[in-house]
Amino acid sequence: MTQANDNMPHRPGAANAPPGGKLPVKGGDDPDVRFLAENTDLSPKQARELIREHGHDRAKLLEIARTMKAEG
Repeated sequence: MTQANDNMPHRPGAANAPPGGKLPVKGGDDPDVRFLAENTDLSPKQARELIREHGHDRAKLLEIARTMKAEG
């Protein structure tokens, strides 16, 4: 007797998919990281670091990100 899973197509790497069926998004699950990455030239990694150093105040984070852009 065959199981229902036998009818499923084989997808390499599917075993490593995040639980819950959610796809990864730019910036991960943190909405502030995603916001900064989408609204500035910062990478998600840079955005995460900025939030770690300065907190979650979006106005302050945007101001600092603009300064970083001007310096770089």
